[in-house]
Amino acid sequence: MKDLALHILDIAQNSISAKASLIRITIDEDKFNNRYVLTIEDNGTGMSPEVLAKVTDPYTTSRKTRKVGLGIPLLKLNAELTNGNLEIFSELGVGTKLIAVFEFDHIDRVPIGDIAGVIVMLASMNPNLEFIYKHITPRGEYVFDTQEIKIVLDDLSIQTISIQKYLKEMIEENLKEIGYDQ
Repeated sequence: MKDLALHILDIAQNSISAKASLIRITIDEDKFNNRYVLTIEDNGTGMSPEVLAKVTDPYTTSRKTRKVGLGIPLLKLNAELTNGNLEIFSELGVGTKLIAVFEFDHIDRVPIGDIAGVIVMLASMNPNLEFIYKHITPRGEYVFDTQEIKIVLDDLSIQTISIQKYLKEMIEENLKEIGYDQ
């Protein structure tokens, strides 16, 4: 995948398929330790130890429409190409936590891409789920929480195009304020 936002979309879709009601997405730009860390955590059905052991194998997938699943293996590859790694923790009935670590200043680290667009798309396409997106940089922290957004919106739907556009712009502005690495 050409950017981190697409990886996030793919992994979040896995969480949605696993019947998660809460998906936490965190990006920590730790320039001082030369680490760029993506964490995605859900409260979905989780994976058995047998499935977890094979999840980075491209020929392991829960889908019935095709016999390969490239999302997690590609994320692992992208992390490893930057001297990083991928770890996944999961427990049946509890959920899954994925941590991808990239070397921050490595030339092969994929760009973040349209993270604001992906977060808004996930939230608007799944209005009954809670998404918490947290982005941390040396200059600060930004949190987008759909529960808080729904309270502010009151009777307005997050699925309304004008609301989606506003939320995307709001996320982009807040990310610029904390000096995120594009």
